[in-house]
Amino acid sequence: MKRPAGVVEVGDRVRFEDGVHVLAGLDGPRCRLVTEEGVGVQVLLLTQVLGARDFAVLDQPRSRRAPVHGPLDGLDGAVREKALAWERHVLEVESGYPGRCRHQAPRAGYDPAVYGLAEREAAKTAELTAAGGPVSVATVRRMRARYREQGVWGLVDGRFTRERSVFGRADPRVVAAIVRALTEQQGRASGTLSRLRRQVAWALEDEHGPGAVAVPPASTFNRLVRAVAEREGLALTAAGERRRVSRPVPVFTPTVAARPGELVMMDSTLLDVMAVCEDGQARRPELTMAVDVATRSITAAVLRPKGTKAVDAAVLLAQTLVPQPMRPGWPEYLSMAASVIPYQRLVSIDARMQGAAARPVIWPSTVVIDQGRVFVSRCFLASAEHLGISVQPCPPASGHAKGHVERGFGSIGTLFAQYVAGYTGNSVAARGSRVEDEACWTLSQLQDLLDEWIVCGWQERRHERLRHPLMPRLTLTPNEMWAALIGITGYVPVPLNGADWIELLPSRRCAIGDEGIRFAHRTYDGPALNGHRHRSTAADGKWEVHHNPYEPWHCWVRLPDGWEQVGWIHQGLVSRPFTDAMWRHMRRVTERRADRAEHEEHLARRLDELLRRAMNAQGEADRVPGVLDEVTGGAGGVEGAEEDTSVHGRPAGHGGARGRAAQAGPDDLGEQVPDGDEDGGSVAAGKAVGAWDIFDARQEAQQW
Repeated sequence: MKRPAGVVEVGDRVRFEDGVHVLAGLDGPRCRLVTEEGVGVQVLLLTQVLGARDFAVLDQPRSRRAPVHGPLDGLDGAVREKALAWERHVLEVESGYPGRCRHQAPRAGYDPAVYGLAEREAAKTAELTAAGGPVSVATVRRMRARYREQGVWGLVDGRFTRERSVFGRADPRVVAAIVRALTEQQGRASGTLSRLRRQVAWALEDEHGPGAVAVPPASTFNRLVRAVAEREGLALTAAGERRRVSRPVPVFTPTVAARPGELVMMDSTLLDVMAVCEDGQARRPELTMAVDVATRSITAAVLRPKGTKAVDAAVLLAQTLVPQPMRPGWPEYLSMAASVIPYQRLVSIDARMQGAAARPVIWPSTVVIDQGRVFVSRCFLASAEHLGISVQPCPPASGHAKGHVERGFGSIGTLFAQYVAGYTGNSVAARGSRVEDEACWTLSQLQDLLDEWIVCGWQERRHERLRHPLMPRLTLTPNEMWAALIGITGYVPVPLNGADWIELLPSRRCAIGDEGIRFAHRTYDGPALNGHRHRSTAADGKWEVHHNPYEPWHCWVRLPDGWEQVGWIHQGLVSRPFTDAMWRHMRRVTERRADRAEHEEHLARRLDELLRRAMNAQGEADRVPGVLDEVTGGAGGVEGAEEDTSVHGRPAGHGGARGRAAQAGPDDLGEQVPDGDEDGGSVAAGKAVGAWDIFDARQEAQQW
């Protein structure tokens, strides 16, 4: 009787540990192996031998460890059914039972107790021939042998199991030459397919000799080139290469976050809406946004003139940590108290929630950024480190790595921007002829509209990807998802004081001399610096100074007792607020004809002249040819009295320091007047100080 497959007996030749051995004996769980030359004996555990990586019983067909059924799913239904039918026939010939069920008696002619194997094969041959096709005994025996070797997969018609090449019957040498030619032209100026065909022909002739390999006809060659380019991920043209590089590479697994703040994605883009700048010109502002992956919440969004600074991205981090207050005029249903967020529980933990809008407060653990200059700046990275946030940069040209914020930009374009006056369309082809004439919102007004839409339009809109943790079939809004997850992960209030806000500003190292602190052709001095001039204990002899590019008329220096605000000595010469971009422009267009101190005073007077010409008594913009065009074109708009925003992105007229100053009484205004310095740099008497106090770190911290 033939030994069943997969059985090991004494005397078998086996492969073990890259050598051929003879199984000389079995003793319970142990076996004795003798080398084929008979010069060495090993006593090993049988399980160790059978489980070896290269173990095999030689001189026998390899046994099937498990039936192969998975590949059958990719076959045509008729081919699969034919193979399964042959399996039933083979099993009936070998065992007498059709299939694997043995609860029925064998059919006539197939009982192993009565009929031999040859008789059963003959009976099966006659049955299949009578069923509709000539089948020989040799065919039945061949099917039995293939079934023992490969299982049911061996019974499949071989014409349907051959691997088909995506290139058809093309010569592999031609395909290889096309791949090399396409690879060599990546990133270079590309030509026509006819030129590529000649290059491939020359390459084949150099490699294999003249006439050895024929190049397909032009039409066949063109189809082959496109198939090769698609299969290998190569571009046919230089423009196609740029598109291929910018196309997101598929990720292995989708980005998933299980708790709020686990993963927050940040990015910037131009908003598809024209906003009216201070000079009366319409320009597209830049939107910087943060999106929480777990809840799909837009935790913060800031609109700035084109050219977002590092301080804007840094303060965006802080916005995610503090509640957003209700704006004047907002309806009550936009408040957190009227939303699904567990307001009463949160107020008992964090009193800053009182009067907050229905926007989640999320502590980011990891922030995903791109390679933009704003996000990889020292200011942003230092701010993230100060707040205890990990920063994860994306590889270049990999928008898929921050796909949630990219998709958020698209949603803002379709759900918000296209309904706003001055909509530009999402491409040049979709832009109207006179979009600039339709623009009617200033940057601060557009910020108000966007903030209101985020609270009522985005945070209350159901998202198909947001599912309740305990009810997967229930789709949720970002606010509902945050309410569901906050009960699991908990809420930790993060109080930010004035020093925290100052820490988020750009920093530099400066010396404190007799004249004070000097950088960017501006001098800052005040009584707070007395006693610290030329007395730095640092190795470089300098002090840490933080400044706000939107408020360059003062800075903060870190003294041994903490932060001290120091004013610009020529602040009294300038009648209106300005930005660092305007100051840098004045430096470029003003010729230096005196020493450093006189030149700085001259710059301040020229800047004041520019601001007076740009603004009339009603705060409306007048066109100032030449100089004003260059300022607004380079900086994205003059930062005037009516459109200045605080550094944290909230318009100054809505809860900012300047808005509060406009509503305060004379006593309140008097408290905001900074101390004068010895050089006469104090604010002029009678000046509305509230117009200068766009951002006060300590007052902003008291809001929360």
